[in-house]
Amino acid sequence: MLKVEQINNIYVASFENISRFNALITEPVKEQLNNLFNKPNTRLILNLDGISFIDSSGFGVFLSVMKTASINYGHFKICNINREVMDLFKLLQLHNVFEIYSNLDDCVNSYNS
Repeated sequence: MLKVEQINNIYVASFENISRFNALITEPVKEQLNNLFNKPNTRLILNLDGISFIDSSGFGVFLSVMKTASINYGHFKICNINREVMDLFKLLQLHNVFEIYSNLDDCVNSYNS
């Protein structure tokens, strides 16, 4: 479901063979992402490349993960959001809540600046 790799001590999570982030898969995804913040100061990027739809439960996962990150002094950023999904982020005013980058390289580099 999620593939997690590390780039420069930054976790990068991306979806494998999934284009819709909806209620059918939110619980295991939330659990996997939240578990990455078991260590304080964890840095995580969620790469949404290939995701063409997110429902309300998916946005709830993002908020939950951000809260977990904050509690554990971690950092959570999102990248590669397609235009339709970004329209939803804007409609929900979540583009003002999350650090969002257009591509993975810029997102990774943001941790170094």
